[in-house]
Amino acid sequence: MSLTVSEISKRFGSNWILRNVSFVAEKGSVTGIFGANGSGKSTLLRLLAGLETSNGGSFSVNGSAPAASNSTDAFVYVLSIPASPFLQRALGKAVNDAAKRQEEAIMTAVNGAETAVLLDDAFCLFDDETKDAIFANVRRAAAERGLTVVFATSDFNDVLAYCDRVTVIANRYVVQEGTPEEIYDAPENCLVARLTGRHNLIEARRLSSNKTELPEFHTIAGEHRLHAHRGSKSELGAINQNVWLAIRPEQLSISFGASFPEDNLIKAAIAGIKFLGPLTLVDLDAGGLTLQAYVPRLIGLNIGDECMVGLPPDRIRILKS
Repeated sequence: MSLTVSEISKRFGSNWILRNVSFVAEKGSVTGIFGANGSGKSTLLRLLAGLETSNGGSFSVNGSAPAASNSTDAFVYVLSIPASPFLQRALGKAVNDAAKRQEEAIMTAVNGAETAVLLDDAFCLFDDETKDAIFANVRRAAAERGLTVVFATSDFNDVLAYCDRVTVIANRYVVQEGTPEEIYDAPENCLVARLTGRHNLIEARRLSSNKTELPEFHTIAGEHRLHAHRGSKSELGAINQNVWLAIRPEQLSISFGASFPEDNLIKAAIAGIKFLGPLTLVDLDAGGLTLQAYVPRLIGLNIGDECMVGLPPDRIRILKS
């Protein structure tokens, strides 16, 4: 059964935690509630579980309000064990015992729920292999029994790995919704870009007409000229106001030879190298404009080397601050 959340708000005293939060979680799927620590994710799930009272808004299952006070097992809420005093004392074997308890709690919830399972950062105790196995069981049960799974997390890697759709919450509001791929590839503002992994965020001012096919920008740091992906007129911003250009580190290219000038080539020096297993993160200084790039392997790169950096225009997105 699908879960529809409409304009839910919550405050503690005069402090608003959530304002007008709305989203739909479909049956048989995993919907992520993603945001930084303290963004209101846990409060939202506690509202859905009937453990808190909202200050406005409502939620329904297939158009009908759930049973009063949610006293049945229709909505099963699983909290992360680390929030309990137990884990404050847990060391060594006790941590493994806590993980086993958490796994049992998750599967008991999934097997006993009638409508929805609310998982509040419930996977932080597990290594990746265990987490994959548990989530496979959760997804299988949800698909077979038509359960709605709502998963709150502050780790976007978990969103990418396990969620079908995601609602991003920041500063009390929903700031973006979509599939994990849509959120990763096309963040709508700088806040979402920062929350969802490494990004090169470049402050710049538009030089060209808003009718230009590939709008041109002048970067504030480094004073480079870059062309960017053509967005809507509103995304371009006023010609006399600064905007932010965003491009992921893996979308940059580093070369020492001939390249294509249409790739926004700029000269840079290698300022730092960090080995990350399958990838290497390279820090770049382009005349004051700092950039980061991922390269598959570290071959022939040394700090201080000069290179050309390509920023493909179709990969640069124009964001609002």
